Amino acid sequence: MNRVLTLVSVAAALALSTSAFAKGNPADGQKKAAACFACHGADGNATDPQYPRLAGQYADYLEQALHEYKNGNRKNPIMAGFTATLSEQDIQDIAAYFSGLPGKIRDLHGEVAGN
Repeated sequence: MNRVLTLVSVAAALALSTSAFAKGNPADGQKKAAACFACHGADGNATDPQYPRLAGQYADYLEQALHEYKNGNRKNPIMAGFTATLSEQDIQDIAAYFSGLPGKIRDLHGEVAGN
C-alpha cells in the first residue's frame, strides 16, 4: 500500500510540474537558431540541396537529430560544433521554431517514370 501511495505521489508531482512537460519556445528558438540560417535558411527551407530543409519537420525529430549530433551518434563535424554548447531548452526551442515554419517539402509525384 505504501508503494502505491508513493507511485501516486510521484505521478501527481510530475503531472503538476511544468518542467516535466516543457515545450520549446519558438520565439526564443528563432533567436537561438541564428547560426543555422546560413545553411538551412532563415525560413528553414534551404535552397542548396546539400542542406536539409528543417521547416515543417516534426519537433521531436529535430530534437532527436540535434541530440544525435551533440552526442556523436550522427557524424558531422560542423553540426557537432554547433550543438556542443546547446542546452536541452535550446534544443527544444530551436526544434519548436523550425517545426512551426511552413515547409516546402514535396513528394515525387510526376517526377518518377514507371508504374
